[in-house]
Amino acid sequence: MTTPRPIINHAVLALGVALAGWFIGHGFVSGRSVDRFVTVKGVSERDVKADLALWPLNVTDNDLSRAQATLRRNSERVLEFLARYDIDTTSAELQGFRVTDLLAQRYGGDPNLRSRFIISQTIMVRSDDPDRILEASQNVGELVEAGVVLSSGEEWGPGGPTFLFTRLSDLKPEMIGEATAKAREAAEQFAQDSRSRVSGIRRANQGVFVILPRDQAAGITEQNQLFKTVRVVSTIEYLLQD
Repeated sequence: MTTPRPIINHAVLALGVALAGWFIGHGFVSGRSVDRFVTVKGVSERDVKADLALWPLNVTDNDLSRAQATLRRNSERVLEFLARYDIDTTSAELQGFRVTDLLAQRYGGDPNLRSRFIISQTIMVRSDDPDRILEASQNVGELVEAGVVLSSGEEWGPGGPTFLFTRLSDLKPEMIGEATAKAREAAEQFAQDSRSRVSGIRRANQGVFVILPRDQAAGITEQNQLFKTVRVVSTIEYLLQD
């Protein structure tokens, strides 16, 4: 008995649709399995101590006629002060002689000012012994008692020395390794909870190293602290498999 051609055509069509559906569905499942991943973060921190100190001391006067002599004498007193705290004065550099006319300010000044001019010169102290700089900065009042008119620190800012940590490159390899290991631990824990296993890395972002004040509080800046915290956060996407 011969099967009618319309029935054969319908059967072939149905089989084709079924196979197409199977392949599409299988491809979708496979694609979804490739896209299964988890995003985790790994953190590494180190407490460090500054190894470089910069301390600008701004010596000032308000008498233009005697400015040079006064600033020279006060600069000598500053250097003597530094020497008393065993700070190498050869690292002190005279910078930026500046004369400010108070009457020439943008918003004008009081024409009855007794002192129209402010003369200043910066003594920049650079030292690889931050502990000595810190000790001296805590006793800078000795200079004021000796009649030296000055300001300690940058012209704008909280004042005092700036403490820097310059050996970040020495810490990077170890900290990156630790952050990556912690991210892997987090991914494996997630995989265990989801009854899957961790495969390769889909995408990784090493993150940026930041130097923070060790004692974080409002108004406290990192550069004014001798002790700091170095932190890096690595973000990694791990593929997951059943």
